[in-house]
Amino acid sequence: MAMSHLSVLRPLLCRSLVHQVRCPLAGTARVPAVPMCPAAAHLPTACTRLYATKKAKAKGKAQSSKVNINTALVENIISLDEVKADMMAVVGVLKEDFTRNLSIRTSPGALDHISVTTQDGKFPLNQLGQISMKSPQLLLVNMSSFPEATAAATRALRESSMNLNPEVDGMIIKVPVPKITREHRENLSKLAKQLTNKAKDSLRRVRSNAVAQVKKVKEVHSEDTIRLVEKQIQQMADNIAVDIDKQLATKTKELLG
Repeated sequence: MAMSHLSVLRPLLCRSLVHQVRCPLAGTARVPAVPMCPAAAHLPTACTRLYATKKAKAKGKAQSSKVNINTALVENIISLDEVKADMMAVVGVLKEDFTRNLSIRTSPGALDHISVTTQDGKFPLNQLGQISMKSPQLLLVNMSSFPEATAAATRALRESSMNLNPEVDGMIIKVPVPKITREHRENLSKLAKQLTNKAKDSLRRVRSNAVAQVKKVKEVHSEDTIRLVEKQIQQMADNIAVDIDKQLATKTKELLG
């Protein structure tokens, strides 16, 4: 009899247990999921805004460091146009030095810059003699117009930085063109660096002289105005220095191949 009652109650008990187990699950399924960290949902936006803010501040700081003064407003202090012209002249001299002293190409014009010292003063070689190219390995200087300057011209050629060994044949100076070796190219590259350093020294002198001129009138102008003018001069010098470095990089690449 007891076994009969159990057989009847077992299905009922099983359904009751299943109902108790399923109900909480079904109930929780209807509850929307809550993120473990509510702030995490907003984190990408916050990071983006923070990055944008820092980027904007950095950009604003870079822009504020640049100075661009109206030259007309400070013309009674210093002529910025003249200062810029003096700085640009330094670059011009450097380019001329590169052309005169660092040429690796054979041409009659390669000797034009050589200065010859005579009793009447210093003259470019091309004003004293007629320069021509007999072959890629030989240049000729005809001194028939000024034969008395032949010895001086020969000495100037030998003492130049072009590694020349001229020979005199009457009023003709024969100038063998040395073979361009790797060592010679490297020596020219070192000379280019020396000429560049010389140009930078000249640039610093121009900047220092300009700043000294500005300081002379600091008592009749506000400190802010004087400071802005000095920054403008420094900025101009920095730009020219970058140009000088570019000239060196280009010439070095040309020399070393």
